[in-house]
Amino acid sequence: MRFIADLHLHSRFSRATSKDMTFDYLAYWAKAKGISLVASGDFTHPEWFFLTKQKLEPCGNGFYRLKSLSPPANGFLKNLVLSKDDVSFILSTEVSLVYSKKGKVRKIHLLVFAPDFESVEKINQRLAGLGNLQADGRPVLGLDAKIFLKMIIDLCPRCVVIPSHIWTPWFSLFGANSGFDSVEECFEEMTPFIFALETGLSSDPPMNWRLSSLDRYALISNSDAHSPSRLGREANVFDTEFSYNGLVAALKSRDPQRFLYTIEFFPEEGKYHYDGHRKCNVVFSPRESRKNNNICPRCGKKLTVGVLHRVEELADREPHQVPTNKIPYKNLIPLNEIIAEALGKSAECQSVWEIYFRFIYEFGHEHRILTEIPINELARFQPEKISLGIDRMRKGLVHIEPGHDGFYGRISLFPVEESKDSSEGQLSLF
Repeated sequence: MRFIADLHLHSRFSRATSKDMTFDYLAYWAKAKGISLVASGDFTHPEWFFLTKQKLEPCGNGFYRLKSLSPPANGFLKNLVLSKDDVSFILSTEVSLVYSKKGKVRKIHLLVFAPDFESVEKINQRLAGLGNLQADGRPVLGLDAKIFLKMIIDLCPRCVVIPSHIWTPWFSLFGANSGFDSVEECFEEMTPFIFALETGLSSDPPMNWRLSSLDRYALISNSDAHSPSRLGREANVFDTEFSYNGLVAALKSRDPQRFLYTIEFFPEEGKYHYDGHRKCNVVFSPRESRKNNNICPRCGKKLTVGVLHRVEELADREPHQVPTNKIPYKNLIPLNEIIAEALGKSAECQSVWEIYFRFIYEFGHEHRILTEIPINELARFQPEKISLGIDRMRKGLVHIEPGHDGFYGRISLFPVEESKDSSEGQLSLF
């Protein structure tokens, strides 16, 4: 079965998340996005896990589905036709591990997948004695990543642990400020239990291919959504048995016939792609940072070293060297962002969502619109500038000001001189 999976998100009990991060909203937004499998998120949080057991029932394949449907009050979403079997959930959480190792403070985020409620209950019972699970949907634990991994495998051999957004400067496996230089340095003798890595919004597969040591890992991409409309901004496309075992087997195999491709941000749009110092409005490429010894020229403090810089530090391949049996990828821009730029409006405003759902009702779901529907069909919807933006995205004709030090990059599909044109006007190509 071919399906899209978004395997990392957070509930409304995590910091800086929308109150709409509920199972009903997630299911309806997943339908709009074309996603069949969604992470449950935050199963370590007692109240969220209580709601998880209330709202979800086993599908019989290691995934879960809604017991009943409650259409959201949102006027656009409630008109979507959704059945209980359209969207499934995989039990998941993310933990933040903060500890000292080899004389350095380490801060690592890890994803955990579980096949059933019983496994989650065992994990939560053990972790409850090690940290305050009630404080945040993503709990902070003072555990070595190696010890945490061993604990999870001992409690539930079928559970999966995946390092999250592995290049982010502050909380990740390879992070410039608190990470390691290799998977083995972090997990030591437990390394064989790691078979997949999450690349994060600020890197894409070609950046990760520059490290030959990562060839043996599946590279996954997920939204890390804090609001339901952000679902699927990064995701994974599979053609395999729709089950927990099928998903795990596809990841372990790294077979391009089963793990078809990942959906990616343009990595420059990620908020830690370039180096920088946001307080001083300084944005540097890795080369510029090295010229300045990684010091901000305005305040004299250390720059936040971004993902591209860190990749170059650890790389043993030249750019564009491609390993064999790689999993393909597609760089996409969320449809509401394309519509917003075409209209000259905010991506979250009502008029943008009104047009967004007109497209959804006509063509089925967002992923089909961005990747499959012929441009001449999309052009039937006005303003025609939207279909032109989708066409340019498919061709990679984008301009991006790279993100840095916590600020997302700014992406543009239209030259500056077009900004004053009417949305229906004829536009010249780049």
